[in-house]
Amino acid sequence: MSGGGGEAGGGDDQDWRYAPVTTLEGLLQRGRGLGAMLAPDDPEAARLVLDCIRRDCRWDTLVDQRHRYLARLVRDLGLPLAPVTALLAGGRTEHESAAEVLRLLALAGSGEAREALRAYIRSGERWMSVLESVAGSWPVADWDDLLEPVRARLVGEEPELWGQEPWLRWRDQLGLVAPPVVGRKPDALAGLDTGRLLALIADPGRPEGDRSDALWSLSRRAPRPSAGTLAPLLALVPSLGARDGREISGLRRVVALLGATAVPAARDWAGSGERWLASLALDVLTAHGELQDLPVLLAGFRALRARREWCGYQAFALALAGFGPAAAEAVPLLRLLWLRNPHSYERASYLTALAAIDPSGLDQVYPQSLWDCESDVRLLAVASAPDGPRVRERLAGLRDDPIEHPAVRAAAAERLAAPD
Repeated sequence: MSGGGGEAGGGDDQDWRYAPVTTLEGLLQRGRGLGAMLAPDDPEAARLVLDCIRRDCRWDTLVDQRHRYLARLVRDLGLPLAPVTALLAGGRTEHESAAEVLRLLALAGSGEAREALRAYIRSGERWMSVLESVAGSWPVADWDDLLEPVRARLVGEEPELWGQEPWLRWRDQLGLVAPPVVGRKPDALAGLDTGRLLALIADPGRPEGDRSDALWSLSRRAPRPSAGTLAPLLALVPSLGARDGREISGLRRVVALLGATAVPAARDWAGSGERWLASLALDVLTAHGELQDLPVLLAGFRALRARREWCGYQAFALALAGFGPAAAEAVPLLRLLWLRNPHSYERASYLTALAAIDPSGLDQVYPQSLWDCESDVRLLAVASAPDGPRVRERLAGLRDDPIEHPAVRAAAAERLAAPD
């Protein structure tokens, strides 16, 4: 499995591009396991790792993982921490990335990293978010003595996240009074039964907002309405487009409650000229489609790439995995995504699909994946990497690494303990 090419980066800097995956820089930017394996032998690795911390190369900062990957590289390459610590005083991106790398290094026993963050909490500009982060993961003894400096700094400020440490532990000492909990807006339609809500939704004379409220009310009911009770909605769906070219808000959640019951209708929607309706059909078919739906799913999968998208492949990949070798048409694109997509959150789904559809070449991919940035990818590799001295050495390292995700540590320990 090989490939290359640079893609425009996510985020605000549209002139920045990911380096080709044929380079160490491109591999590290994407958090690929192969990059971590090659880094110790490359004289440019130290600079490239620091560049990745400085810029934060994640495509989607809400879900893509990099901090464990980068912290391990800093530790395993023996890089000095002073350049990382200096980034704490930089802009928001540099600061957040450096703070997380240092937090993890402290968990791994680095006194220098721990003291750098403790000093920052005493005098740094963004001290509160750093405090909340370390208090949520470090032993209490590593931060509890910061109470008095925090008391002095808290004058005129309010904690950002009341329901977590250190505010839970220090609440009485600091005299904190938590703000009232703001609950979900009451459901004004709670008194209407399902039939009356469906009638409201079906009424084209009702304002769009009223119909949306009815849909949300249906989706939040406890217990959930049965698929049979909601079935009359299926005939209404094509008429529930919103003025902005999407579906009326709340519709997608209610259709999801219908489960496989919606499949026959979704097959009709899939050919719609309305983009929102075709998209809704794909949601249903990726979740519940059968072999006859495979051509539609493959077309939707390819259409994302034709639009040069890097997000949205995960549901397709997992659905295609369920068809096994019958979905062989998808293999070239799955391999391309595995190699090039910087949106690492989806990478485990590509590996899952390849394993089910065409596992050729994965004996080389799984060992590399033990170094991948994504914990779900590492879990797949722990389960499937072919046995051998280097794999067992890496499994032992994952098992014993305080930086590692607990689920991965446990899986590595279980595999190592299993009889040959």
